[in-house]
Amino acid sequence: MISVDATEFSLDYWGARPLLSPSLGDFSDLFSLAAADELISERGIRTPFVRMANEGALLDASRYTSSGGFGAEVGDQLDSGKVLAEFAAGSTVVLQGLHRTWAPLAEFTRLLSRELSAPCQVNAYITPDSSRGFDPHYDVHDVFVLQIHGCKHWTIHEPVHEHPLRDQPWSDHRDAVAARATRAPVIDQTFAPGDVLYLPRGWIHSAVATGGTSIHLTIGAAAFTRWDIVQQLVAGLADDAELRRPMPLGIDFDDTVAMAPIVAGTRAALSDALVRAAAEPVGSALARKLSAATRPQPVSPLATVEALATLDASTRVRWRPGLDERIDSHEGGVSIVFGSKRVTLPVEAAVAIASLREGVHVAGRLAGLDESSSLVVTKRLLREGVLVLDE
Repeated sequence: MISVDATEFSLDYWGARPLLSPSLGDFSDLFSLAAADELISERGIRTPFVRMANEGALLDASRYTSSGGFGAEVGDQLDSGKVLAEFAAGSTVVLQGLHRTWAPLAEFTRLLSRELSAPCQVNAYITPDSSRGFDPHYDVHDVFVLQIHGCKHWTIHEPVHEHPLRDQPWSDHRDAVAARATRAPVIDQTFAPGDVLYLPRGWIHSAVATGGTSIHLTIGAAAFTRWDIVQQLVAGLADDAELRRPMPLGIDFDDTVAMAPIVAGTRAALSDALVRAAAEPVGSALARKLSAATRPQPVSPLATVEALATLDASTRVRWRPGLDERIDSHEGGVSIVFGSKRVTLPVEAAVAIASLREGVHVAGRLAGLDESSSLVVTKRLLREGVLVLDE
């Protein structure tokens, strides 16, 4: 996406300042005007996977949704006729969560999340000529803006609240944001298809379509912060008995004289406990948090069940991409742990499991197992969603 290498980006831009990368090629393999029309017209997209806005104000959903008719009476589905009317009148369409509804972006986002070690999401902003979707604002996550179709003029200003957390939205600083937006911008440029903007969270931005319909993707990356480490450290302090000790009976919390020694003692106990805190539990907790916020490649339930019925020694399988599993060896065997699932196999399958995590394999020839055992293990792991068919 970007015009500098990963090392330079990490050191000079990530979380620090914007980067505008001239086009290195188009993104038609990810999204297009035709893809947007298909989602709006044919996929039965519902709120909250879609919003519309006009000059900074969100439209009531009834203005662009309706029932799907007989057999699909759910009332919050996109109505292509209503969308046409609102879009022609200058409203922006926002297709949200495209990493869940558009297959090319689902795979792209999964790979990007792994590369950044941050959960990612994708929205599309479809804006008619000369229209502005939203007022100047900042996001509480980093974004990559990919210009897909048409042109859009972007205005970027420095933050008024650096590195905002998720519960510190721009509306908390509305007046300061509006005032900063009147100053000279850091970036004031029209983007063409293929151009990419990286914008750290907190940087103020707004955009106006120029020269026809504009489509851009906003890829949000929820980077973990040192505040996440603080939260994990504090959570771990629940094991400290001294910090669990009750306050004095009947204490007056407004009595600063009575509270002073308690606060001082708590501060000292907290300091001691933090000094003893190990890095490993914190890292493991953040890894679990990342895993819970991202999704592995989807499985094909029907095709998998069909394949299980006809599976033979030559069936090709591979480890499910993005599973983010943990392998535990124990007296009872070997377990594959992912999400909320634990799949346990006999210890004899340990070598096969280690081998399966890389490359493509045939069902009847797993490392360390004979053909019969290989087929049993392959069927079990396909059924549990650990393996997928190699198509």
